[in-house]
Amino acid sequence: MEDLSLHILDIAENSIKAKAKNIEIMFEENTEKDMTSLEISDDGMGMDNKTLYKVLNPFFTTKNTRKVGLGIPLLSEAAKAADGKFSIESQPGKGTRLKAMFKSSHIDKKPIGDIASTLISIISGHPEVRLVYTHKLNGKKYELDTKEIKSQLNGIPIHSPEVLKIIKININKGIDSMRRQK
Repeated sequence: MEDLSLHILDIAENSIKAKAKNIEIMFEENTEKDMTSLEISDDGMGMDNKTLYKVLNPFFTTKNTRKVGLGIPLLSEAAKAADGKFSIESQPGKGTRLKAMFKSSHIDKKPIGDIASTLISIISGHPEVRLVYTHKLNGKKYELDTKEIKSQLNGIPIHSPEVLKIIKININKGIDSMRRQK
């Protein structure tokens, strides 16, 4: 995977396959600490200890369509390659939480990628899932919560093209605004 936004999409899809109804994504950039972190939590089925132990093996997958599961192992390796760390916690019936940290200035740190398009893909493909995305940059914060958006739509589907276009513009403006305020 070329950038972090693609890792986010892959992990969110895993959460949805695990029957998550709520997904929280926290992306934080801190230039003073030279740190970038990504945390994704869900309320899906979770994993037992045996599955959790195997999940970092690229030749383990719970999917029937292929024999490899590269998403989580690749994110773990991306974090370690950029002088960072990776952790994953899960409990059956309670969900899963993973965290990847990267040294921001490291030459091997993957670029962020197109966060707005990634979030739009999740929302359009799974409008029933509540998605909370928080992006922090040096103490400034942008947040998107699909539950809040839905409450203001007066019955218009969140995955309608017009709404998705407005959401994407809002995401890009929110993140760009933080970057300009550095």
